[in-house]
Amino acid sequence: MSVDWAGLVSLIGPASILVALVVLAQLSRRLGSVVRMPRYYLGFYLAAGLMAASMLARLLVLGRGPAMTIELSHDPLWVLLLTGLPALALTTAVVVAWRYWSWLLAERS
Repeated sequence: MSVDWAGLVSLIGPASILVALVVLAQLSRRLGSVVRMPRYYLGFYLAAGLMAASMLARLLVLGRGPAMTIELSHDPLWVLLLTGLPALALTTAVVVAWRYWSWLLAERS
């Protein structure tokens, strides 16, 4: 049995997004505690969890071989797991980031 190196390397992108989401969550938690904002930063952790679930699903697909990967690409559940979860994770992160960090873009006179 050979290792699918291309499939494993394709996990670098989602893993880097996962790390970025956790870092944003930590920064937002600190900012929120200083300015006493509600705990919206938990949305970053939710987004990181969704990204991790998608990465786990992708790992499960990698272990089944290329023929099974093609077959699973027609299954709506797997399509949602592999593309829908990252999209939902990033959408959640953008909304939370806008809520926490929009003051940086506010016009000041």
